[in-house]
Amino acid sequence: MKRLILCLLLWAAIPASAAEPAWVWNLPADVPPPLVPSDNAMSETRFQLGRRLFYDMRLSGGGNLACASCHQQDKAFTDGRVLGLGTSGEKTARNPQGLANVAWMPTLTWANPALVTLERQMEVPLFGEHPVEMGVNDANRPAILARITADPAYQAGFAQAYPGEPVSFTTIIKAIASFQRGITSFNSRYDQYLRGELALNAAEERGRILFFGEKAECFHCHGSFNFNDQVRHVNSRTVDLPFHNTGQFNIDGKGAYPLGNEGLFEHTGKPTDRGAFRAPSLRNVEVTGPYMHDGGVPSLEQVLDNYAAGGRVTPSGPEAGDGRLNPHKSDLIAAIDLSPAERADIIAFLKTLTDRELLTNPRFADPFRR
Repeated sequence: MKRLILCLLLWAAIPASAAEPAWVWNLPADVPPPLVPSDNAMSETRFQLGRRLFYDMRLSGGGNLACASCHQQDKAFTDGRVLGLGTSGEKTARNPQGLANVAWMPTLTWANPALVTLERQMEVPLFGEHPVEMGVNDANRPAILARITADPAYQAGFAQAYPGEPVSFTTIIKAIASFQRGITSFNSRYDQYLRGELALNAAEERGRILFFGEKAECFHCHGSFNFNDQVRHVNSRTVDLPFHNTGQFNIDGKGAYPLGNEGLFEHTGKPTDRGAFRAPSLRNVEVTGPYMHDGGVPSLEQVLDNYAAGGRVTPSGPEAGDGRLNPHKSDLIAAIDLSPAERADIIAFLKTLTDRELLTNPRFADPFRR
């Protein structure tokens, strides 16, 4: 009872959305604010409501899974697994991606160019059947919604965040999207270096030069302020949506990827799109392993070895093949002559992208944990 009263008091202390001050992004000078849908403007009330829903297991079909189960704060909102696990134990097809700075991403999965808003993307883990993730379906939807609407803290929260709108999966999704948009990460050691607050050590500086130089060529796919190559913000006039085949598989010698995990090809049907995936952000990459769309590369060292070789070689098993020879591989992926010392320097630089504040900030933490 004391906990319920506290929740109600906290919600009551938050002003109605219409009366709230404008949302402040608190961004570096060179980072424009992200685009936000006009029907789901940012507010602190919506952010906090979404945070609570993000961590609430009652939102899953089995009552045993939350969004946070696959997006854990201490891992930069990934989960450390090769593949995610749904409410029934079914594995997801791909490695869960981090959510830091997701507000600036114009597409929101590894390879689906049609999912361009967080609101639309949230429908996939909530309602998807292949695989089942959160496990919301027509049979259990009323019961799940009843769990939320019966909670007095949510009754107060939705009334404050979305006045005049009924509590529904539409407003639930809007609130979670607001929380996700508010997960920002711009306080890594590299960010502090850019602000003139510290100097990189010798290895990190050598790694930085390699990363942004033509020898290692990392910057071609990871050169934006978000360390990826798909970025959208309020000043964007045109938005590029590149997807890349990085030579991870070549099962039949003709470019085949594992069935059901063929990247952009699954949406376009173009053979040249087989194996093409979005380049993920490298922010916080030190803590987001295992890596690649299938979670098949366990360490940063092996990722770098993979790219230096010009692709991944799978020596045996049903997915065996030499990805280096994939005919659809991007022209950006070629063998790179890096010494062991140079590889270590690049790894040192990548670790400067870890935002320790993000990993522990109470603002993004589980509100149910006491």
